[in-house]
Amino acid sequence: MGGSGLPYHPTSKPSKDSTTTSTTAAAAMIASSWKKNNMYSLALITFLCSFFYLLGVWQHSSPIPILTTTSAGSSTTPCIPATTHTSTAGPIDFASHHSADDELSTSATSAAQVTKSYPSCDAAYSEYTPCEDPTRSLNYNRDRLIYRERHCPSKGELLKCRVPAPYGYKNPFKWPISRDLVWYNSVPHKELTVEKAVQNWIRFEDDRFRFPGGGTMFPNGADAYIDDIGKLITLEDGSIRTALDTGCGVASWGAYLLSRDILTMSFAPRDTHEAQVQFALERGVPALIGLMASKRLPYPSRAFDMAHCSRCLIPWAEYDGIYLIEVDRVLRPGGYWILSGPPIRWKKHWNGWARSKEDLNAEQTSIENVASSLCWEKLVEKDDIAIWQKPVNHMNCKHGQKHARNPPFCPDEDPDQAWYTEMETCLTALPEVSSNQEVAGGELEKWPGRLNAVPPRISRGTIPGVTAEKFKEDAELWKRRMSYYKTVNNQLGQPGRYRNVLDMNSNLGGFAATLIDDPVWVMNVIPVEAEANTLGVIYERGLIGTYQNWCEAMSTYPRTYDLIHADSIFTLYHNRCEMEDILLEMDRILRPEGSVMVRDDVDVLMKVMTITDGLKWESKIIDNEDGPFHREKLLFAVKLYWTAPPPNQQANTSS
Repeated sequence: MGGSGLPYHPTSKPSKDSTTTSTTAAAAMIASSWKKNNMYSLALITFLCSFFYLLGVWQHSSPIPILTTTSAGSSTTPCIPATTHTSTAGPIDFASHHSADDELSTSATSAAQVTKSYPSCDAAYSEYTPCEDPTRSLNYNRDRLIYRERHCPSKGELLKCRVPAPYGYKNPFKWPISRDLVWYNSVPHKELTVEKAVQNWIRFEDDRFRFPGGGTMFPNGADAYIDDIGKLITLEDGSIRTALDTGCGVASWGAYLLSRDILTMSFAPRDTHEAQVQFALERGVPALIGLMASKRLPYPSRAFDMAHCSRCLIPWAEYDGIYLIEVDRVLRPGGYWILSGPPIRWKKHWNGWARSKEDLNAEQTSIENVASSLCWEKLVEKDDIAIWQKPVNHMNCKHGQKHARNPPFCPDEDPDQAWYTEMETCLTALPEVSSNQEVAGGELEKWPGRLNAVPPRISRGTIPGVTAEKFKEDAELWKRRMSYYKTVNNQLGQPGRYRNVLDMNSNLGGFAATLIDDPVWVMNVIPVEAEANTLGVIYERGLIGTYQNWCEAMSTYPRTYDLIHADSIFTLYHNRCEMEDILLEMDRILRPEGSVMVRDDVDVLMKVMTITDGLKWESKIIDNEDGPFHREKLLFAVKLYWTAPPPNQQANTSS
């Protein structure tokens, strides 16, 4: 029947159900085998990913070792070794990992092509202060010393060279020794040793200057003078933390207040030959070049707990009392103003001051009248010291103004605006209060509690976008950042390595707050272009600082700072001015062997690095504290030690 010849068995024919069962079983066996293989693959992939991630973290978390090269008068300086981000041959190309968001982006190839070298300026520029240039000042009005205010060079006048240290320059003595000693070669001026010889300001000894702590009005020393003040007002309980010294000389008053946990902003005009502020900075004492002329001081309102003038030669009663009115603006409610020297105690000293009794009596009477018109209370006059106190609020002052010839209150304005802002003969109104005892603007905690307490300007909501929660978050952020900084720059943790520190974009002062236990002081800068004016917050924390436009030079001498920190500065000033001009200014105010830390977008830092190479800085780009997967990076740099050539070679050296 069948053509095949095979027997036919009806029962051997597969049924539909049996076929399905066999197929299902086979599929199950295949699936089981696939799952086992997939689990092995997944485990292998997971292991490899974890291994290489941990390897990468280990590579990028190594601390930066110390370069043990030394130079005349120098200490060892940090040197950042090559990392996977860059090398000494040139910056690494991040193009395969990061895309350019705007014209700030660059590749290593194009960056290397635009790198240029910046030559040394002539040795005559070793003390160059661009915005206080004595030659340029002659073009301005001499009335009220306006010619000695800030007058910065135009863009076409900017130097494109590196300001040299004087030949033989030595890095300062470590604090606190530096308070009393400065190398002669670092500030080669002996004029003060002659002019102030009898006043115990400064002495020349061998190759150095010694500062005995004296002053015009405190020949027994600043310490004894401060003790005399401490008998009249309380200096030891933390209620006074920030002070202002007008016409500071060599800043001995501020230097000796530091041992009492009082931080002083000292300022004086640039001298044509004496370099008083430069001496203060070499001593490791906070100071700026400045004077009271026609512009507001570059500080916010209600900044200082105490202001001081010791024979500072400011005509306090002239020009309708405008200078005392400015002191009132920057003085905190309840703050003190201290005056010593002419005309105080004129009845005893008038003959030695070579002025008539009538003249001195009239001057003191005028000062008393201006202070009274500001509603200040004269607390005491004892020996050569007189002290006034500003009221804690203006409730009574506003009522009394209706019956007295007081200066009018200023119209609605920003009392913290103080960058090229004209002084006015009107009284800056304090914030409103509900009782005579309430402190206008909010009472501050005593130091050191005020450092970490929420500042009143924040708790009262006067800083847009900044809440108490954000303040606390910022404080924790900077603790974490500083901990990381100290792992990649281990000299941050070495007492005495740094003394004068600059934070170019301070925000809420978190960077400075983390260094409060170190033997350093920090100049906190709020750029005038910053989104929020937070300098008042910084002062309420018990720190000091100033306003600054970084398209211009800072009012300080070359070689002021040992360490400069710059957070997002170059992003902030993109399209505002040239990056190289900001870096040249940083180079001017940085000491030989000083350090720089810059936080910014990686593409920005690549461009910065091409310029730092031209400045002959040692610089490297590394990850920030959040690891490699963030565009924000850190650039660490060290300015190498170099000086002007010896005097016998300077005539043959071009700039």
